[in-house]
Formats: sequence, C-alpha cells, structure tokens
Amino acid sequence: MSQTSTPTDPGGAALLVVDLQADFLPGGSLAVPGGDAVLPGIARLMESSRFALCVATQDWHPPDHISFASQHPGRRPLETLELYGHTQVLWPDHCVQGTPGARLDPGLPWERAAAIIRKGTDPTCDSYSTFRNNWNREGRRPPTGLAGLLRERGIGQVYLCGLARDYCVKWSAEDAADAGFATFVIWDLTRPVDADSDGMVREALSRRGVVLVESSRLA
Repeated sequence: MSQTSTPTDPGGAALLVVDLQADFLPGGSLAVPGGDAVLPGIARLMESSRFALCVATQDWHPPDHISFASQHPGRRPLETLELYGHTQVLWPDHCVQGTPGARLDPGLPWERAAAIIRKGTDPTCDSYSTFRNNWNREGRRPPTGLAGLLRERGIGQVYLCGLARDYCVKWSAEDAADAGFATFVIWDLTRPVDADSDGMVREALSRRGVVLVESSRLA
C-alpha cells in the first residue's frame, strides 16, 4: 500500500460508492466474487460524519447495450472485440434499466447519498468510469457531469469504494485524478472481477497519483 498519509480534515472530501447493484452481487448475472463482503464497511462509512458528501453511481443500461455479448451473434461473455479503436469486453446482460438486477443493494443507507449518477445509458458505448463514458464512435469520452457536481459542492478529495476494483473503480479513480481531485481508493472495500488483476490495478493507479488506503484508517 502507498505510504502517503491521508488528509485529517474531512471537509471537502466525498465518498463515491460505485455500482453496488444486484447484478454485481452474489446471484447476479455479473457477480463479482466476494462483492457482498464490502457492504458492511461501506454502510458504516456512508453513515459516518467522515465525508462532506456521498455520491452513488448506478449502471443503467438499455436492453440493447453494445457491451452485451447477446448483441453480437456468435460471441460469448468475457470475449473481447475492437470497438471504435479500443478493446471492448463483452459482458453478460446486466443492470438493464428498470430490472431487479439494476437495483441498488437495499441494505445500504442510500438516503445519505446526495446524488445518484446513472451511467452506461448510451446504447452505443460502454461506461466504466463514473466521470466519463468509454470512447464513443467520435473518439471522445463524454463526461457524466460528476466532476462539475463535486466542484460546485466544494469537493477536492474523492474516496472510492464499491465494484468492481479492476473496472469501474479503477477507471473512476484514474479519471478523478486526471480531473484534479486528490484521489483515494479504499482498497479493502473493493473487489475485482479478475482476482489476478491486483498488481496491474495498483500499478495503474500509482501512475496517476492515486493513493490506496484501508477503511480502518478512516474511522
């Protein structure tokens, strides 16, 4: 873990709770192994006074989303293809708008969230990051508006937790750092799709200046 110390002043710090939805939890169509283990710790942080703001994110895909393997005849989930010049993982259908699989986990105190950012709504491109979509056909990554919301609320520090560590949490942390926020990933309150990805994720986040912390340090 990084040895960089965390700020002691909670003012200006936001907790970003990423994609804690039924389809990413046990029994879901794209369940992250051990994903439910993060729920108690995240609930405690959401209910604490440690953060000036809590924001949640929610995958919210149309049924014909381009990232679904079902939309590519002959392709299977977790295969990859090239889309707009970049590698696209093909996923099982998940978090389809209005379905039970898209619901935020009911055991968390969502009333503490000041906003819920829905992403992945464009059927033609994916959206891992909570700050920007993946590349679209014009070669751009359109913003979700989250960075503007945080800045207008006086936020300078972003702490991320949720699912999945090697996709939506990683991409969100990279984009948060690129947007100028002091960025922290609460490592023990994330879980990966690929258990062998941790080294790659640590290296990628380190290159962006993202600090890895444990939830025990935020008590």
